[in-house]
This record gives sequence, structure tokens and C-alpha cells, in this order.
Amino acid sequence: MRIAGLTHEIDDRTLLDRVDLEVRAGESLAVTGPSGSGKSSLLSIVLGLVPPKAGKVVVAGENVVGMKGRRLSRHRRKNIGMVFQFGELLAELSPVENVAISALLDGVPREDAYRRSHELLAELGVRTDGALTGQLSGGERQRVAVARALIGEPALLLADEPTGALDTGTRDLVADLLFDLPRTRGCALLVVTHDPAIAGRADRTLRLDSGSLTAAP
Repeated sequence: MRIAGLTHEIDDRTLLDRVDLEVRAGESLAVTGPSGSGKSSLLSIVLGLVPPKAGKVVVAGENVVGMKGRRLSRHRRKNIGMVFQFGELLAELSPVENVAISALLDGVPREDAYRRSHELLAELGVRTDGALTGQLSGGERQRVAVARALIGEPALLLADEPTGALDTGTRDLVADLLFDLPRTRGCALLVVTHDPAIAGRADRTLRLDSGSLTAAP
């Protein structure tokens, strides 16, 4: 992913001021910063959910800025995976169903989607014994969220406070898994976090404040 000249404002307040950023395949980058500094807005722009005032966001060779409708949805499904703080899973579905649904929406045959879902969950250590997702522990749910983000084999994986709702022990287990993915999957990983222990696991850490990205101390 390559970001160039990204500018974003909310209510006349500049959150991103001509920001440049690059995360290569196989690399992890953490972005820290105070609440309200624009970290989540940055992810929303990369996902194409929020249009910036100016700049480019190039993912898998195409500029996401300006993409709309089906073209944007298709590009996002094929190239970007997202892990949210609270998983954003459907509690009434099984883990297998939660993961497979992303592939099904992309037109993957049902048998292939479910087979791939089972494989990913097994790799990530999530039980598939029939329990509903709402019955799983917090750490298990986050691993399901990671599997869902990976089923499309994305070039870019985004994570917004992925361990913020977990206890310390579970946090470390999920972080181990997450930061190993660039090496094992060959994707680029961009993590937004307030947690210095999590940020410290990334290959690089930047701080977003007053519209600018700088090297974290």
C-alpha cells in the first residue's frame, strides 16, 4: 500500500495533512497517537469508506480514492482484509459461517468457501465443534475475525485496536498471531493502536498527531 499527499479535514480541523506512507508486502506497521488524532479516519479512507480532501491511496496497484459502488466493493473484498476491535462478527452464526460468508459474497462456490473456512480456523486454533460464535472467548472471536479477514488472501490487512478488548494474556496470543501474518501470508499489515506493547511488535511504528506522521520515540 502506498499513500501520497493524503489530506483529510473534519469540521475545519485537519486530521491528515499531506500524509505520505508506504507499507510493503511482508511488512508490519503500527500507527499510534492520541484519541481523535485521525487514526481510525486513516483506516476508513484506506477502505474507501470516507473520501479525503486530497491524495492517493494505492492498494494492489489501484487508487482507492474515487472508487465507487461495485468496483470499490470488489476491489476491497479481493485486496483488503479488516480486523475490528470487537470483531464485528455475527454471534448467532458459527465461526465457520462467519468466515465463509466473505468468500460467498465474492462468488466463491459454497463447498470451496466452507472448506477454506475450516482450514483457516484450524490453522488459527479455533474450534469448529458446533459452538456459536457468541459462545466463544474473546480471544477465539478475534481469531475468527482474523480468519474472516484472511479468507480472500488480501494484499493488505488492516487492524483497528485489534486487542483493545482483550485481557493481557489473550492480547499477547492474538498479537503473536497477527504480527506473524506478514511473514506467513506475504501481506502488508497496518495496525492502529493505543497500546505501546502492541505497537512495539511492528517492524515500524509511526505516531499520528496534529495531522502529521512521525517516527515514534
